[in-house]
Amino acid sequence: MFTIRKFRQSDQQRILEITVASFDGVSIDQNIEGLWGTIQGKTWQGRKKQNILDDLNANPPGIFVAEAEAKLVGYVITQVNQQTGIGWIPNMAVDTQHRGKGLGKRLLQQAIGYLKQAGMKYAKIETLEQNTIGQKFYRRMGFREVARQIHYLKPLS
Repeated sequence: MFTIRKFRQSDQQRILEITVASFDGVSIDQNIEGLWGTIQGKTWQGRKKQNILDDLNANPPGIFVAEAEAKLVGYVITQVNQQTGIGWIPNMAVDTQHRGKGLGKRLLQQAIGYLKQAGMKYAKIETLEQNTIGQKFYRRMGFREVARQIHYLKPLS
């Protein structure tokens, strides 16, 4: 049984742990590291953690965590843009041991409900082409693909 609640600052470390495990194999920064190695002494995991910390500070009321047996096992982060009416779900992850049990669906539904309450007309989420599981999941949840983006990187030295 899972419980979903609002984010607390004390959840931060566990969210970072889940992030590193969950984004292994589906991270732009990991792709970069595969080509050029660590950058300025920061691994892909360190850069991803920093992105998550930035997201945790951007809209704390729009972050939800899932617990099972009093342990944090998943999270979803949202951001709102009142000017465009488009809410964004920049990150979501479920502990690998708790996947396939409907938790991702519940977290995403919580995020969508929050975005609706915040007055958003649309919800946006992104995933990499190599994340086929995410692509199938988002389509099942009613999202439609609107574009594909290619990321490039060039060393400047």
